[in-house]
Amino acid sequence: MDITLIKTFVEVANTGSFVAARDRLFVTQSAISLRIQRLEDSLGHQLFTRSKAGAVLTPEGVQFEPYALSLLKIWEEARQQIAIPEGYSRAFSIGAQYSLWPGLGFRWIDALQLEMPELSVHAEVGMTDRITRFLVEGVVQAALLYTPQLRPGLIVEPAIDDELILVTSYPDATLETLTDFVSVDWGPEFIHALAIALPHLTDSGRSMALGALAMEYVVNRRAAAFLPARSVRRYLDGKKLHVVADAPRFPYPSWVVWRDDLDEDLARIARTTLELVVQAAEKDQESLVDELETMEDYEPGTQTTMTSE
Repeated sequence: MDITLIKTFVEVANTGSFVAARDRLFVTQSAISLRIQRLEDSLGHQLFTRSKAGAVLTPEGVQFEPYALSLLKIWEEARQQIAIPEGYSRAFSIGAQYSLWPGLGFRWIDALQLEMPELSVHAEVGMTDRITRFLVEGVVQAALLYTPQLRPGLIVEPAIDDELILVTSYPDATLETLTDFVSVDWGPEFIHALAIALPHLTDSGRSMALGALAMEYVVNRRAAAFLPARSVRRYLDGKKLHVVADAPRFPYPSWVVWRDDLDEDLARIARTTLELVVQAAEKDQESLVDELETMEDYEPGTQTTMTSE
């Protein structure tokens, strides 16, 4: 059976839409329809009920879904096992959003290989949708995300709380004099909190769904944006970015997502090493927060609470 058909089935089942599956798999909608039709022909049963509202699994589709997930898992396990390089006996694959790699992802790889020298580690990077799809398909076995998606077979646990701070590429900016604000999409909770705290910033002429990649945009132009404190620290230290001292800060939690079928021994080691990495990152963040709170004219009372569930 063509594994591409299975991946397409899983994506349509997860999104409930041929259109959404098309966007996530980067193919045409006709290709999605053709793949599902081929799969249905192979099985001899209709798997989805199509309508203008989307695609809903039929009873046969519901029965087939766990088998499809198992097929993907077995395929990825086989692919990864064959790809283990000489000198290594086990493999582990992790993913993360871009801004979580510098402070957590790379350190996690170092800690894993220090604890298990025989472990081959593969890394993937991307936005939440891409990494979640990789988790479902078994391409990655654990991932660090800001906005995790609950799916069958996945376990979501807290990782570390970050903070979004307002920074500019030019010094001495205040909320009253701020110009060139760039709206970065940090999720609906942040957008709602920003609209309440700083409504005059919601009509920015520039918006980006790039996460921490927007940092490179801000650094190289006259611009301002809310960015994760840990990610921008090196630019703050190098005076390439500057904190807007009177701006509120927004808590922004990150999460670790595990496949629930991860080998128990490997899961234990992965959790232990990640805990050590998080502890070190929290100490770094405490130092940065202390620096922010001692800045001239900084007003800690302006902190705004935001949760991401």
